[in-house]
Amino acid sequence: MATPDEMVSAVAVSMAERTGRSLDGWGALVATSGIDPLDQNAVRRWLRKVHDVRLNTQWAIADAPAQSAGWVRPSVEQYIGSQFTGARGALRPVFEAVRAAALALGDDVTIEGRGTYVPFVRRRQFAAAATTSARLDLGLRLLEPPVGDRFEPARAPGSATHRVPLRMAADVDDEVRGLLGAA
Repeated sequence: MATPDEMVSAVAVSMAERTGRSLDGWGALVATSGIDPLDQNAVRRWLRKVHDVRLNTQWAIADAPAQSAGWVRPSVEQYIGSQFTGARGALRPVFEAVRAAALALGDDVTIEGRGTYVPFVRRRQFAAAATTSARLDLGLRLLEPPVGDRFEPARAPGSATHRVPLRMAADVDDEVRGLLGAA
């Protein structure tokens, strides 16, 4: 699986051809836009609304000026920790049970950091965990979901096709572990 820096580099290679500007050119434009380069959400919104830049390219462009302004990409553990603060901290044991079940699938399973969810990857994202105020949603990418009433169709978190709401670590049972394996 590519690192965030490798993904930005891959997008940057064809950026000038697709957008008319290189990554450096976009960085210079962001610098003169009046938008705080550390506010990556604002930069991405501006790129989308004013310049009709597509999603992955928005991320690559917003990343460069932010890093130039001193932003450092959080580690996976820092991303995870930020999602379990305040009242959501009570859901950390549920996440840890999901993490253990996903990692038990094999040495090729990795965890990535995102701001609002945690993807689990094995060549591609197969599952993701995201919190609400009262539960952890386990998103699963299932091409042919088994029959059951514990999960529902979903478009998030991540590239999930189905979601299983989990409220306590004990909810990560054999059925959930089987669904993770199927994904």
